[in-house]
Amino acid sequence: MIKISPSMLSADASNLGEGLLQLERCGADWAHIDVMDGVFVPNITIGQHVVRALRPVSDMPFDVHLMIVNPIKHVPDFLSAGSDMITLHVETTEDVEKSLTVIKDGGAKAGLSLNPGTPIDSIMPYLDMLDLVLIMSVQPGFGGQSFQEHCLDKISAIRNVVDERKLAVDISVDGGINRGTGRRCVEAGASVLAAGSSLFGAEDMAEEIKLWKGFSRTG
Repeated sequence: MIKISPSMLSADASNLGEGLLQLERCGADWAHIDVMDGVFVPNITIGQHVVRALRPVSDMPFDVHLMIVNPIKHVPDFLSAGSDMITLHVETTEDVEKSLTVIKDGGAKAGLSLNPGTPIDSIMPYLDMLDLVLIMSVQPGFGGQSFQEHCLDKISAIRNVVDERKLAVDISVDGGINRGTGRRCVEAGASVLAAGSSLFGAEDMAEEIKLWKGFSRTG
């Protein structure tokens, strides 16, 4: 079944704890937590202290997406704060293998993300170390952008390699995800959908998540 990872970036910033509990009540699988530093991406969001504060609120897996420069410097803090998965951007990680090893040795699952303009070849040498590949279908840093269609080809290409090599790697997609684009991503081979406004803004989040979980490779 498809996993749904709603982005806490779209939750009420004045009451993130309640937003997290809402995800739990509505049947989400993970909580996607976007960390932005104002350098790699223009905006600034939350840090490890917020992750630590949210950890006692729910046992839901924290899917932490580090959109920051020099991520290895901060990985230990996010591990100790209670992150279950930490995804780094291949564009900002100088020693990818070392960084992934630090994550996994810290007891968390490790992911790599790539921007819309970054070729998939950049992550291929590390697939054996990964639990998650996160494909950005918009330029990271802002919500509400339109889905970039060419990312569907990336999903298919990575899915083919993962299946051929029989790897236990989830393929997640983040950016412009709604009913229509989410279905197409799953048909292309995605196994995780990360979305913010289309879930938090839904009339009934629980029903929306239930619908998305019914998407399949065959459409």
